[in-house]
Amino acid sequence: MAHVRNFSFAAQLRADASSHVIRYRKGRVRQSGRGLVFWFRPETASIAELPMDDREMALFVKGRSQDFQAVAIQGTLTWRVADPELLAARIDFTIDLRNGSWTAEPIQRIETRLAGLVNQAVLQYLAHAPVQALLDAGPEPLRGALQGALAHDPALGEIGLEVVAIRLTNLAPSAELERALQTPTFEALQQKADQATFERRALAVEKERAIAENELANRTELARREQQLIAEEAANARTRATGLAEAQQVEAAAEAERIRTVEGAKAEAEQAHIAVYRDLPPAVLLGLAARDLAGKLDTIEHLNVTPDLLASLVGEFRREAPALPAR
Repeated sequence: MAHVRNFSFAAQLRADASSHVIRYRKGRVRQSGRGLVFWFRPETASIAELPMDDREMALFVKGRSQDFQAVAIQGTLTWRVADPELLAARIDFTIDLRNGSWTAEPIQRIETRLAGLVNQAVLQYLAHAPVQALLDAGPEPLRGALQGALAHDPALGEIGLEVVAIRLTNLAPSAELERALQTPTFEALQQKADQATFERRALAVEKERAIAENELANRTELARREQQLIAEEAANARTRATGLAEAQQVEAAAEAERIRTVEGAKAEAEQAHIAVYRDLPPAVLLGLAARDLAGKLDTIEHLNVTPDLLASLVGEFRREAPALPAR
Protein backbone atom coordinates (compact mmCIF):
# COMPACT_ATOMS: atom_id res chain seq x y z
CA MET A 1 0.00 0.00 0.00
CA ALA A 2 1.29 3.46 -0.92
CA HIS A 3 2.20 5.94 1.81
CA VAL A 4 0.65 9.39 1.31
CA ARG A 5 1.65 12.51 3.24
CA ASN A 6 -0.69 15.49 2.85
CA PHE A 7 0.34 19.04 3.32
CA SER A 8 -1.71 22.25 2.98
CA PHE A 9 -1.51 22.58 -0.80
CA ALA A 10 0.38 19.43 -1.92
CA ALA A 11 0.91 15.78 -1.05
CA GLN A 12 3.70 13.25 -1.35
CA LEU A 13 3.31 9.59 -2.37
CA ARG A 14 5.85 6.90 -1.65
CA ALA A 15 5.19 3.47 -3.19
CA ASP A 16 6.78 0.13 -2.41
CA ALA A 17 9.04 -1.62 -4.90
CA SER A 18 6.42 -4.38 -5.38
CA SER A 19 3.74 -1.88 -6.41
CA HIS A 20 3.20 -0.20 -9.75
CA VAL A 21 1.85 3.34 -9.45
CA ILE A 22 0.11 5.22 -12.24
CA ARG A 23 -0.65 8.94 -11.82
CA TYR A 24 -3.30 10.45 -14.02
CA ARG A 25 -3.96 14.12 -14.66
CA LYS A 26 -6.82 15.26 -16.79
CA GLY A 27 -7.34 11.65 -17.96
CA ARG A 28 -3.80 11.16 -19.14
CA VAL A 29 -0.95 9.15 -17.67
CA ARG A 30 1.61 11.50 -16.19
CA GLN A 31 3.77 8.98 -14.27
CA SER A 32 3.90 5.18 -14.34
CA GLY A 33 6.36 2.87 -12.67
CA ARG A 34 7.31 0.76 -9.64
CA GLY A 35 8.45 2.21 -6.35
CA LEU A 36 7.83 5.83 -7.34
CA VAL A 37 8.12 8.82 -5.01
CA PHE A 38 6.58 12.09 -6.16
CA TRP A 39 4.65 15.17 -5.16
CA PHE A 40 1.20 15.85 -6.48
CA ARG A 41 -1.79 18.12 -6.02
CA PRO A 42 -4.74 16.12 -4.61
CA GLU A 43 -7.38 18.27 -6.31
CA THR A 44 -6.01 17.58 -9.80
CA ALA A 45 -4.53 14.06 -9.55
CA SER A 46 -5.87 10.50 -9.73
CA ILE A 47 -3.56 7.66 -8.73
CA ALA A 48 -3.85 3.90 -9.19
CA GLU A 49 -1.65 1.33 -7.40
CA LEU A 50 -1.33 -2.23 -8.72
CA PRO A 51 0.45 -5.12 -6.92
CA MET A 52 3.25 -6.62 -8.99
CA ASP A 53 4.04 -9.60 -6.76
CA ASP A 54 2.58 -13.08 -7.30
CA ARG A 55 -0.79 -13.55 -5.67
CA GLU A 56 -2.38 -16.84 -4.62
CA MET A 57 -6.04 -17.69 -4.40
CA ALA A 58 -7.71 -20.81 -3.07
CA LEU A 59 -9.63 -23.06 -5.42
CA PHE A 60 -12.64 -25.12 -4.44
CA VAL A 61 -14.88 -26.41 -7.21
CA LYS A 62 -17.71 -28.95 -7.07
CA GLY A 63 -18.88 -30.62 -10.24
CA ARG A 64 -20.48 -33.73 -11.67
CA SER A 65 -18.83 -36.49 -13.62
CA GLN A 66 -20.15 -38.02 -16.80
CA ASP A 67 -22.06 -40.57 -14.73
CA PHE A 68 -23.59 -37.80 -12.56
CA GLN A 69 -21.43 -38.30 -9.48
CA ALA A 70 -20.36 -35.36 -7.33
CA VAL A 71 -16.62 -34.59 -7.39
CA ALA A 72 -14.82 -31.87 -5.40
CA ILE A 73 -11.59 -30.16 -6.47
CA GLN A 74 -9.26 -28.29 -4.12
CA GLY A 75 -6.06 -26.40 -4.85
CA THR A 76 -4.44 -22.99 -5.31
CA LEU A 77 -3.94 -20.67 -8.28
CA THR A 78 -1.08 -18.19 -8.56
CA TRP A 79 -1.54 -15.11 -10.76
CA ARG A 80 0.26 -11.84 -11.38
CA VAL A 81 -0.17 -8.57 -13.24
CA ALA A 82 1.34 -8.78 -16.74
CA ASP A 83 0.33 -5.32 -18.05
CA PRO A 84 -0.38 -2.87 -15.21
CA GLU A 85 -1.63 0.00 -17.39
CA LEU A 86 -3.98 -2.32 -19.29
CA LEU A 87 -5.28 -3.85 -16.05
CA ALA A 88 -5.72 -0.40 -14.49
CA ALA A 89 -7.81 0.58 -17.50
CA ARG A 90 -10.11 -2.46 -17.05
CA ILE A 91 -10.30 -2.74 -13.24
CA ASP A 92 -10.43 0.12 -10.76
CA PHE A 93 -7.22 0.26 -8.69
CA THR A 94 -7.71 3.91 -7.65
CA ILE A 95 -6.40 4.76 -4.19
CA ASP A 96 -7.71 7.23 -1.65
CA LEU A 97 -5.30 10.20 -1.74
CA ARG A 98 -5.75 10.74 1.97
CA ASN A 99 -4.53 7.36 3.25
CA GLY A 100 -3.36 5.38 0.17
CA SER A 101 -5.94 2.55 0.42
CA TRP A 102 -8.01 1.30 -2.52
CA THR A 103 -11.38 2.91 -2.98
CA ALA A 104 -12.80 -0.34 -4.42
CA GLU A 105 -11.96 -4.06 -4.11
CA PRO A 106 -9.95 -4.85 -7.24
CA ILE A 107 -8.27 -8.02 -5.94
CA GLN A 108 -11.62 -9.56 -5.12
CA ARG A 109 -12.92 -8.74 -8.60
CA ILE A 110 -9.86 -10.35 -10.20
CA GLU A 111 -10.16 -13.50 -8.10
CA THR A 112 -13.88 -13.70 -8.86
CA ARG A 113 -13.13 -13.57 -12.59
CA LEU A 114 -10.39 -16.18 -12.25
CA ALA A 115 -12.67 -18.42 -10.17
CA GLY A 116 -15.31 -18.24 -12.88
CA LEU A 117 -12.83 -19.28 -15.56
CA VAL A 118 -11.51 -22.12 -13.38
CA ASN A 119 -15.04 -23.34 -12.58
CA GLN A 120 -15.95 -23.41 -16.25
CA ALA A 121 -12.85 -25.36 -17.23
CA VAL A 122 -13.24 -27.82 -14.34
CA LEU A 123 -16.90 -28.50 -15.06
CA GLN A 124 -16.13 -29.18 -18.71
CA TYR A 125 -13.31 -31.55 -17.75
CA LEU A 126 -15.42 -33.48 -15.23
CA ALA A 127 -18.37 -33.85 -17.59
CA HIS A 128 -16.33 -35.77 -20.17
CA ALA A 129 -15.31 -38.76 -17.98
CA PRO A 130 -16.94 -41.14 -15.45
CA VAL A 131 -16.00 -40.77 -11.83
CA GLN A 132 -13.91 -43.94 -11.71
CA ALA A 133 -11.76 -42.75 -14.61
CA LEU A 134 -11.36 -39.32 -12.97
CA LEU A 135 -10.27 -40.85 -9.68
CA ASP A 136 -7.91 -43.29 -11.38
CA ALA A 137 -6.28 -40.47 -13.36
CA GLY A 138 -5.92 -38.23 -10.32
CA PRO A 139 -5.61 -34.43 -10.25
CA GLU A 140 -2.60 -34.12 -12.56
CA PRO A 141 -4.51 -34.34 -15.90
CA LEU A 142 -7.00 -31.79 -14.62
CA ARG A 143 -4.18 -29.48 -13.55
CA GLY A 144 -2.65 -29.68 -17.01
CA ALA A 145 -6.03 -28.99 -18.63
CA LEU A 146 -6.59 -25.94 -16.39
CA GLN A 147 -3.09 -24.64 -17.04
CA GLY A 148 -3.58 -24.87 -20.79
CA ALA A 149 -7.10 -23.44 -20.74
CA LEU A 150 -6.14 -20.38 -18.67
CA ALA A 151 -2.89 -19.79 -20.53
CA HIS A 152 -4.74 -19.51 -23.84
CA ASP A 153 -7.83 -17.75 -22.52
CA PRO A 154 -8.08 -14.35 -24.25
CA ALA A 155 -10.12 -12.96 -21.37
CA LEU A 156 -6.99 -12.85 -19.16
CA GLY A 157 -4.70 -11.38 -21.79
CA GLU A 158 -7.25 -8.68 -22.60
CA ILE A 159 -7.14 -7.34 -19.04
CA GLY A 160 -3.38 -7.77 -18.50
CA LEU A 161 -3.39 -10.80 -16.16
CA GLU A 162 -1.27 -13.96 -16.30
CA VAL A 163 -1.67 -17.28 -14.50
CA VAL A 164 1.66 -18.35 -13.06
CA ALA A 165 0.85 -21.80 -11.64
CA ILE A 166 -1.98 -24.09 -10.65
CA ARG A 167 -1.66 -26.68 -7.89
CA LEU A 168 -4.39 -29.19 -7.16
CA THR A 169 -4.22 -30.95 -3.81
CA ASN A 170 -7.33 -33.09 -3.90
CA LEU A 171 -9.79 -34.63 -6.32
CA ALA A 172 -12.37 -36.53 -4.31
CA PRO A 173 -15.92 -37.82 -4.71
CA SER A 174 -18.68 -37.33 -2.16
CA ALA A 175 -18.39 -39.05 1.20
CA GLU A 176 -21.04 -41.65 0.32
CA LEU A 177 -19.47 -42.43 -3.03
CA GLU A 178 -16.02 -42.55 -1.51
CA ARG A 179 -17.18 -45.13 1.03
CA ALA A 180 -18.85 -47.11 -1.75
CA LEU A 181 -15.68 -47.00 -3.85
CA GLN A 182 -13.56 -47.94 -0.88
CA THR A 183 -15.67 -50.98 -0.05
CA PRO A 184 -14.29 -53.31 -2.79
CA THR A 185 -10.75 -52.27 -2.02
CA PHE A 186 -11.37 -52.64 1.70
CA GLU A 187 -12.94 -56.05 1.16
CA ALA A 188 -10.02 -57.12 -1.04
CA LEU A 189 -7.55 -55.95 1.57
CA GLN A 190 -9.58 -57.67 4.28
CA GLN A 191 -9.56 -60.88 2.24
CA LYS A 192 -5.80 -60.60 1.84
CA ALA A 193 -5.47 -60.01 5.56
CA ASP A 194 -7.71 -63.01 6.28
CA GLN A 195 -5.72 -65.09 3.81
CA ALA A 196 -2.49 -64.00 5.46
CA THR A 197 -3.96 -64.85 8.87
CA PHE A 198 -5.12 -68.25 7.58
CA GLU A 199 -1.73 -68.96 6.04
CA ARG A 200 -0.01 -67.88 9.25
CA ARG A 201 -2.25 -70.15 11.29
CA ALA A 202 -1.79 -73.00 8.82
CA LEU A 203 1.95 -72.52 9.02
CA ALA A 204 1.74 -72.51 12.80
CA VAL A 205 -0.33 -75.73 12.73
CA GLU A 206 2.16 -77.28 10.31
CA LYS A 207 5.02 -76.32 12.58
CA GLU A 208 3.19 -77.72 15.60
CA ARG A 209 2.52 -80.94 13.68
CA ALA A 210 6.18 -81.16 12.71
CA ILE A 211 7.17 -80.56 16.33
CA ALA A 212 4.71 -83.23 17.51
CA GLU A 213 6.01 -85.68 14.91
CA ASN A 214 9.55 -84.90 15.93
CA GLU A 215 8.69 -85.43 19.59
CA LEU A 216 6.93 -88.71 18.71
CA ALA A 217 9.92 -89.84 16.67
CA ASN A 218 12.21 -88.95 19.57
CA ARG A 219 10.01 -90.83 22.02
CA THR A 220 9.87 -93.82 19.67
CA GLU A 221 13.63 -93.78 19.28
CA LEU A 222 14.10 -93.47 23.04
CA ALA A 223 11.69 -96.38 23.60
CA ARG A 224 13.55 -98.49 21.02
CA ARG A 225 16.86 -97.68 22.63
CA GLU A 226 15.42 -98.39 26.08
CA GLN A 227 14.10 -101.72 24.82
CA GLN A 228 17.47 -102.49 23.30
CA LEU A 229 19.16 -101.49 26.56
CA ILE A 230 16.82 -103.72 28.55
CA ALA A 231 17.49 -106.61 26.18
CA GLU A 232 21.24 -106.07 26.46
CA GLU A 233 20.99 -105.81 30.26
CA ALA A 234 18.95 -109.05 30.34
CA ALA A 235 21.50 -110.77 28.11
CA ASN A 236 24.28 -109.50 30.35
CA ALA A 237 22.38 -110.69 33.42
CA ARG A 238 21.89 -114.11 31.84
CA THR A 239 25.54 -114.22 30.92
CA ARG A 240 26.53 -113.23 34.46
CA ALA A 241 24.09 -115.79 35.93
CA THR A 242 25.40 -118.49 33.59
CA GLY A 243 28.97 -117.64 34.49
CA LEU A 244 28.16 -117.54 38.18
CA ALA A 245 26.32 -120.87 37.97
CA GLU A 246 29.19 -122.43 36.10
CA ALA A 247 31.62 -120.98 38.64
CA GLN A 248 29.48 -122.31 41.47
CA GLN A 249 29.26 -125.70 39.77
CA VAL A 250 33.02 -125.79 39.37
CA GLU A 251 33.46 -124.68 42.98
CA ALA A 252 30.89 -127.21 44.18
CA ALA A 253 32.58 -129.94 42.17
CA ALA A 254 35.92 -128.95 43.62
CA GLU A 255 34.48 -128.84 47.14
CA ALA A 256 32.81 -132.19 46.62
CA GLU A 257 36.07 -133.60 45.34
CA ARG A 258 37.89 -132.16 48.34
CA ILE A 259 35.29 -133.53 50.72
CA ARG A 260 35.49 -136.93 49.05
CA THR A 261 39.26 -136.84 49.26
CA VAL A 262 39.25 -135.73 52.92
CA GLU A 263 36.52 -138.15 53.92
CA GLY A 264 38.25 -140.94 52.00
CA ALA A 265 41.49 -140.17 53.81
CA LYS A 266 39.64 -140.09 57.12
CA ALA A 267 37.93 -143.36 56.28
CA GLU A 268 41.19 -144.95 55.30
CA ALA A 269 42.86 -143.63 58.47
CA GLU A 270 39.97 -144.87 60.54
CA GLN A 271 40.12 -148.26 58.79
CA ALA A 272 43.87 -148.42 59.44
CA HIS A 273 43.28 -147.40 63.05
CA ILE A 274 40.56 -150.01 63.42
CA ALA A 275 42.78 -152.57 61.75
CA VAL A 276 45.45 -151.85 64.37
CA TYR A 277 43.01 -152.32 67.22
CA ARG A 278 41.32 -155.30 65.59
CA ASP A 279 44.25 -157.66 66.16
CA LEU A 280 44.86 -156.57 69.81
CA PRO A 281 43.65 -158.82 72.61
CA PRO A 282 40.62 -157.65 74.52
CA ALA A 283 42.68 -157.16 77.63
CA VAL A 284 44.94 -154.75 75.83
CA LEU A 285 41.97 -152.92 74.44
CA LEU A 286 40.53 -152.67 77.90
CA GLY A 287 43.84 -151.35 79.18
CA LEU A 288 43.96 -148.73 76.51
CA ALA A 289 40.40 -147.76 77.29
CA ALA A 290 41.26 -147.55 80.94
CA ARG A 291 44.23 -145.36 80.12
CA ASP A 292 42.11 -143.02 78.09
CA LEU A 293 39.56 -143.00 80.89
CA ALA A 294 42.20 -142.18 83.46
CA GLY A 295 43.38 -139.26 81.38
CA LYS A 296 39.91 -137.78 81.46
CA LEU A 297 39.00 -138.34 85.11
CA ASP A 298 39.45 -134.66 85.94
CA THR A 299 36.55 -133.82 83.61
CA ILE A 300 34.26 -136.62 84.74
CA GLU A 301 32.05 -135.69 87.63
CA HIS A 302 30.24 -139.01 88.13
CA LEU A 303 31.12 -142.58 87.10
CA ASN A 304 28.87 -145.50 87.86
CA VAL A 305 30.53 -148.92 87.85
CA THR A 306 28.07 -151.77 88.38
CA PRO A 307 29.03 -155.11 89.79
CA ASP A 308 28.16 -156.82 86.55
CA LEU A 309 30.49 -154.57 84.60
CA LEU A 310 33.28 -155.11 87.09
CA ALA A 311 32.79 -158.87 87.06
CA SER A 312 32.86 -158.92 83.30
CA LEU A 313 36.12 -156.97 83.17
CA VAL A 314 37.83 -159.22 85.74
CA GLY A 315 36.71 -162.24 83.81
CA GLU A 316 38.23 -160.89 80.62
CA PHE A 317 41.54 -160.21 82.34
CA ARG A 318 41.69 -163.73 83.74
CA ARG A 319 41.10 -165.29 80.41
CA GLU A 320 43.74 -163.33 78.76
CA ALA A 321 46.36 -163.70 81.58
CA PRO A 322 49.00 -166.48 80.94
CA ALA A 323 48.98 -169.59 83.15
CA LEU A 324 51.60 -169.56 85.87
CA PRO A 325 53.81 -172.64 86.30
CA ALA A 326 53.08 -174.88 89.21
CA ARG A 327 55.49 -175.03 92.14
